[in-house]
Amino acid sequence: MAGGENSLSNVRNIGIMAHIDAGKTTTTERILYYSGKSHKLGEVHNGTAVMDWMEQEQERGITITSAATSCVWKNTQINIIDTPGHVDFTVEVERCLRVLDGVVAIFCAVGGVEPQSETVWRQADRYRIPRIAFVNKMDRVGAALPRCLEQMETRLGAQPVLITLPVGQEDTFSGVIDLLNQKMLQFDEASKGQVVLEKDIPEAYRAETSAARMTLLEKLADFDEEVMDKYLNDQEITPGEISKALRKATLALDIVPVVCGSAFKNKGVQPLLDAVAKYLPSPVDVPPIEGTDKNGAPLIRKPVRSERFCGLVFKLQSDPFIGNLAFIRVYSGALSLGDKVYNPVKQKTEKISKLIKLHANKREEISSIGPGDIGAIVGLKFTRTGDTLCQSGDYISLESMVFPEPVIGIAIEPRTKADENKLAESLEKIVREDPSFRVTVSEETGQTIISGMGELHLEIIVDRLIREFKVEANVGTPQVAFRETLVQGARAEARFETHGTGKEQYAHVEIELTPRDRGSGNTFESSVQENLIPPQYIEAVKRGVLNSLDSGPLIGYPVLDVNARLIGGSYDEEKSTEMAFSVAATMACRKAATQAEAALLEPVMDLEISTPEEYVGEVMNDLNKKRAQIIGVSIGNAVQVVRAKAPLAEMFGYSTDLRSATQGRATFTMQFNEFAVIPAKRAEIIIHKIRGV
Repeated sequence: MAGGENSLSNVRNIGIMAHIDAGKTTTTERILYYSGKSHKLGEVHNGTAVMDWMEQEQERGITITSAATSCVWKNTQINIIDTPGHVDFTVEVERCLRVLDGVVAIFCAVGGVEPQSETVWRQADRYRIPRIAFVNKMDRVGAALPRCLEQMETRLGAQPVLITLPVGQEDTFSGVIDLLNQKMLQFDEASKGQVVLEKDIPEAYRAETSAARMTLLEKLADFDEEVMDKYLNDQEITPGEISKALRKATLALDIVPVVCGSAFKNKGVQPLLDAVAKYLPSPVDVPPIEGTDKNGAPLIRKPVRSERFCGLVFKLQSDPFIGNLAFIRVYSGALSLGDKVYNPVKQKTEKISKLIKLHANKREEISSIGPGDIGAIVGLKFTRTGDTLCQSGDYISLESMVFPEPVIGIAIEPRTKADENKLAESLEKIVREDPSFRVTVSEETGQTIISGMGELHLEIIVDRLIREFKVEANVGTPQVAFRETLVQGARAEARFETHGTGKEQYAHVEIELTPRDRGSGNTFESSVQENLIPPQYIEAVKRGVLNSLDSGPLIGYPVLDVNARLIGGSYDEEKSTEMAFSVAATMACRKAATQAEAALLEPVMDLEISTPEEYVGEVMNDLNKKRAQIIGVSIGNAVQVVRAKAPLAEMFGYSTDLRSATQGRATFTMQFNEFAVIPAKRAEIIIHKIRGV
């Protein structure tokens, strides 16, 4: 366990992230093997990877859920989260980045910076997380390290700095050169790369090594005065001094150290582990966590045991053997068995009855978790993803997480009466685990609609329902999850009054709805004076307003990008209640929305298609038929890369269309970009169809 500050400086909480198929899970498997955590090498392609423990992951050879583990490398405890690379599971990456201190970004030496690499890189930018890069698959045909570095600069705006050089390339790749210590490292094949042989740099590589080391020192001189002085005065700069300057510049997000290798061929993973220990931050290196008290005033908690306990629950998982698991990152103080903790978001107290350390899907019971640690709590009743837990009697709320809107839905119904309750319970468990998954019941048809981030996301959920939860269900065809917005505002007022036998209630509000910029979200503000509506009722009005925006005036889809302003109303000292104001606000809001001019929105996706040059024309013709907007065509590695935006409604079954247009030689990635207004005529057809008119 992480104890005092000395041991905390030897802890690394890192995520491994990349585009699908760049080799994240294989690299993690090698890290576990070389650090002695696992005693045999697991492989993704034959379904034996430790970190891909779900049946669905083993069958598809992809990571679906983030798996947590930890290992020790040269006195450094490394807590690792292996995140998914498929865009449908971006939310998994988002919630892991929220609690990590550093990231290893893996790039394929052949594919370079691919679309999902860009997405996760931007997510890490948002959380200001220091990164190191591992350029993997150096043994593959088409591997090109310089191109990969150039794309990191142009596409990601990063400042990559090579700290290892490849020896050979493609099928001649045999090891790496350590630029700091100026030694060649080769990885003994008989020991599966476990024995690292240190040799002098061959004559043929001396000039290249010297030039690469000079580039490294030049870049470091921009960020470190000591290195600059010695560099300008032609003085010897020791490996220790270079290492210290590299760490400082990495933590400041000025540069990204880059190592290269081939995880599958067991080459170059140990230098990556050394780089994690040397250059990525410990919990002591990152700023203390900030939260707010009851009144919204800022609070700070330092990563020491003597502080009051504070942690963030970043993921929930339903376990068939031990029930609900809540993954937690402890920021301050310690969490021990038997403790009572307070959830300020839900305003509930929870008891800690069981704590565990995780190694993929294996569990190890422990008695406490200290600051900087990641573990899991079993059996929390009220806590959800993004909730803060703090010491009982204390109050600190950490910034919660924002999750994307689902873009695709399918109708699902139980096959038999016996499956009805089972389906409802199982869906509730999955909703608790996955904040990007929603379950709604259509008011018109009474159907249960499940919504998610893409076809694969929903396919996995249906698969889990059948296999894991043993529910028999019929599933419809995928439907687009539309949204609504206002083009022109309106105002309306509503009174809520009850008389008669029960308690009399009274509330009166006037609300104005106005459109906001696309993607800016819903907001609420109040401009009423306290003598009209006292402050204690404003929160209830806000609650009623935001609840009403869950269902729009056109066909009942959620309303986006609207500002609701409370502009008037009245109250009764004896009869007014919070509930009355919440109901009145909902009524006024619904009335204003039906009077306003509304528009239907549809999800628009970012597309990147890699195709041989001879098929570019067919690909673009097909995209034009799908209402796509072509953004540009660039040259990739022996292929043309077409970038476009297209409505999701047109993209169902696109993989089949693309295969037939290119004889199966093109590939594509697709991810959500924005909700955009649907042209009026098309919107009218959709509305009529959904209403069944």
